[in-house]
Amino acid sequence: MVGLATVALNSAPIFGGALLAVAAGQFRGPDYRGLIRQDMELLEKLPPQDAKRRADLQRTIEGRIDDLVEAADRGRVLRRAALSYRGNWRDGVLVLCAVLFTIVWWNVNHSRDNWLPMFVLLILLCIVTAAYAFRGMLRTGRSLVHRRRGGHTEEAN
Repeated sequence: MVGLATVALNSAPIFGGALLAVAAGQFRGPDYRGLIRQDMELLEKLPPQDAKRRADLQRTIEGRIDDLVEAADRGRVLRRAALSYRGNWRDGVLVLCAVLFTIVWWNVNHSRDNWLPMFVLLILLCIVTAAYAFRGMLRTGRSLVHRRRGGHTEEAN
C-alpha cells in the first residue's frame, strides 16, 4: 500500500500538468458582445451636449466591433486549417521522438519514485502519436490512389 501511495504522490506533477492543460483550454477571452452592449447603453445615457465623450465612447465601441469581427475571421481561418489537416512527415518524426524518449526513460534508474507514472504516460503518448501518424498515412495513401484513378474523389461528387 505504501508503494501505491508513493506512485500516486509522485504522479502529481503529471496530473498537475494535465489539469493545467485543461484549465488553459477552458480560458475564455473578453466578452466583446457584452462590453459593446454596456457601452451602447452608456452612450444612450450620455447627454447630447457631451459630444467629446460621446465621440470617444463611439470610437471605443467601433474598435471593439472591429476586434470582434477580426476574432471571428481568425477563428474561421484556424478552424478551416485544422479541418483540412491531413497529416504529414512531422507526424512520423513526432512518433519517432516519442519512442526514442520512451527508450531513454527506460534506461533511467527504475528506483526513482516518478519512473512508473512517467513511463506509463510515455507509452500512452506513443500510442496517441502513432494513431495520428497512421491516420495521416492512410489519408495520404487514399489521396494518392484517387489521383492515379483519375483525380476525382467521393468528396468532389
